[in-house]
Amino acid sequence: MLENSVWKQYNEENDFREKLAEFCVLEAEDLIQDDKELYSVMKSKLTKKELKFYKLKIQNASVETICEELHCDNERFEEIKKQTILKLNQEKIKKELINL
Repeated sequence: MLENSVWKQYNEENDFREKLAEFCVLEAEDLIQDDKELYSVMKSKLTKKELKFYKLKIQNASVETICEELHCDNERFEEIKKQTILKLNQEKIKKELINL
């Protein structure tokens, strides 16, 4: 799937689709079938820091680890966290993630 992507840097499992569905409260079967296309939509909708936050968050990385990777303090961490969650829960973004 995403062998050379940043996803593999942080997550050895090939569970991108399942984790995204869980995070967005969607069914994995409803998401775009092509993983590369699905990941491309994610990349287009999130900033690099938000995408990196998402990857680390679903890996259950500690706040300290995430802050270190994102080169930010706790205040900025909270801003990135809030923004990422808000974006992934927007209906217009969920519609783009769903296989129509």
